[in-house]
Amino acid sequence: MKLISHRGNITTVQPERENTPEYLETALKKYDCETDVWFNNNKFYLGHEGPIKEVSKAFVTMPGLWCHAKHYASLQALLDIGAHCFFHQKDDYTVTSKGYIWAYPRQKGDKNTICVHPHELPMEWVKKFYGVCANNIQDYEDIE
Repeated sequence: MKLISHRGNITTVQPERENTPEYLETALKKYDCETDVWFNNNKFYLGHEGPIKEVSKAFVTMPGLWCHAKHYASLQALLDIGAHCFFHQKDDYTVTSKGYIWAYPRQKGDKNTICVHPHELPMEWVKKFYGVCANNIQDYEDIE
């Protein structure tokens, strides 16, 4: 089971720390991480509601990082540099640049699909997924 920290969160939501390089780097020591990425004025930024913290191309291409492109220009820029990325808003499913299916919360999935915020799904469904992305990702370490 691939475990993916949502915006760097490991045990709970921490909005003031989410999508910051230091927070993500700490989570990446143990988990993969999903983060929100913007591309404006030829620069990459992290931030959920808008571009907040500038980061380097090297940062957004780090192993284990799943970049959620927040608009078309971000998606194109991330694809151009080979970052693992995807774009979606409220689509039931989207495909990442590495071929994984990213499922919107409460959607079913299987061996190639990432389950996002699985706390609302029966555990027998969650066990069928390739991976889980959650704010409390440490709670999923024992999934068999």
